[in-house]
Amino acid sequence: VQLQASGGGLVQAGGSLRLSCAASGRSFSVSNMGWFRQAPRKEREFVSGISWNGGSTYYTDSVKGRFTISRDNAKNTVYLQMKSLKPEDTSVYYCAAGPPSLRIGVLPYEYDYWGQGTQVTVSS
Repeated sequence: VQLQASGGGLVQAGGSLRLSCAASGRSFSVSNMGWFRQAPRKEREFVSGISWNGGSTYYTDSVKGRFTISRDNAKNTVYLQMKSLKPEDTSVYYCAAGPPSLRIGVLPYEYDYWGQGTQVTVSS
């Protein structure tokens, strides 16, 4: 699976962005998908994940109620809708693909394939 993330940019606090991650390869529909982020000098952290069939989703506490993950298996794309953005959301956001499971992995090693990252900058 090859992943291409897009949709990042510069937005004011309180604004919204939608990230997309387009996947190539036939295994997308049987892959769990995750979004992670990494700020300078910080470790990569889990943001949200969705199971291969969309039946399960999971969010880190800091984004619950503000971010929504979804997927369109017909388009081989996973989305991360981000609302009420805060300066602390500023990071490079990465999408990742992992094996199918109803349990959403929250650690980077649980994912096998990674996109290149897209920068999200939230100004105060």
